Amino acid sequence: MTAMDRGALIRALPYARRYARALTGSQARGDDMVAEALKQVLAAPGTGLAADAEARVALYGAIGDCVRYIEPKQRYDDAADMSLLQRMLLLLTALEEQPLTAAAEACRIPPGTAELELRLARDSLRTGVATRVLIIEDEPIIALDIQELVERCGHSVVGIAATESEAVALAEAERPGLVLADINLGAGGDGASAVARILKHLTAPVIFVTAYPERLLTGEAVEPAFVITKPFDPTTLAVATFQAVTRGVRPV
Repeated sequence: MTAMDRGALIRALPYARRYARALTGSQARGDDMVAEALKQVLAAPGTGLAADAEARVALYGAIGDCVRYIEPKQRYDDAADMSLLQRMLLLLTALEEQPLTAAAEACRIPPGTAELELRLARDSLRTGVATRVLIIEDEPIIALDIQELVERCGHSVVGIAATESEAVALAEAERPGLVLADINLGAGGDGASAVARILKHLTAPVIFVTAYPERLLTGEAVEPAFVITKPFDPTTLAVATFQAVTRGVRPV
């Protein structure tokens, strides 16, 4: 590997962590997958990854290989009749914003097959598991937009909290099945702190929404399993909520 190759891989790591964590539903398992995938990519003979996009696809593909062989298969085939392959394609195209050709390459399948499987996966989103959602967001207009998107995904919103204290109180009163939290609440406190307090008394998946996802994907501390980037489109939120709810894993 050249120095440029290693630099491209280093820059790709935050995205690889986001993908692996969302796919496995866990920071710890996801980061383990990334570490193993990185070893595989570095050990591959004749690898030339001068471009960042190539490095990302290489890591995505190696993560998929690791998940197929290490994680128990039944974990991915029980919820909403969506296969591991379909989950991978949804996350790659929506959360990671990869073109279909790159997603197909990462999944080791032809583009035509990827197109078909992705269509089936998107159909499954419409019949996914519904849950009650708590939104933590201090900007009223953004909060209402998120509420509309969440309800369009089939979920119900139990409340919108603009401050850390409101979030904790609402979570205690409503016991939501999913928490969707902004990180920066301005004068109202910190979304990550609110979530930490909530999870002391509630077991529920959490999706963090932030304009700076790389700050939450270092692999050096306790970090979220599900992160989406502001601004996001409806499909990204639909995929993230589906994966968080059907995985049924408390983020760490």
